[in-house]
Amino acid sequence: MRVPFNRVDARSAAGSARSTLSLLTAAVGAEGLAAAAARPGLLALVDQHAAAVRESLDGDRRPLSAAALAGYAEGIRAAALENGWQAPAGPVDWSTPEWLLTRLVAVCALVRSLDAPGPAPLPPL
Repeated sequence: MRVPFNRVDARSAAGSARSTLSLLTAAVGAEGLAAAAARPGLLALVDQHAAAVRESLDGDRRPLSAAALAGYAEGIRAAALENGWQAPAGPVDWSTPEWLLTRLVAVCALVRSLDAPGPAPLPPL
């Protein structure tokens, strides 16, 4: 059976986005979200960053997607690397995280919201 090229391409893109987001979550997301759960100030900061990411991706007008979030994360990471940023070599001090790490954790928080089940359908009348 032949699969149209555009269908293969879409599946590959979705898989690539999920892979990028999984690596991001493993690198900073899981630790950052756990730290935010334990620190109300950090949680508020991550929420503010998540709102800014959602706004920049026009998330109020169209649903966020894994591809959009992966592209956003890769874009800000690439820009930071071009400007001399280096990933932390050791443990992150989540009491005073740098902007980029907070932004990437916010992307991970938005990814979790994509995976969260939606509201249960209303029963018929």
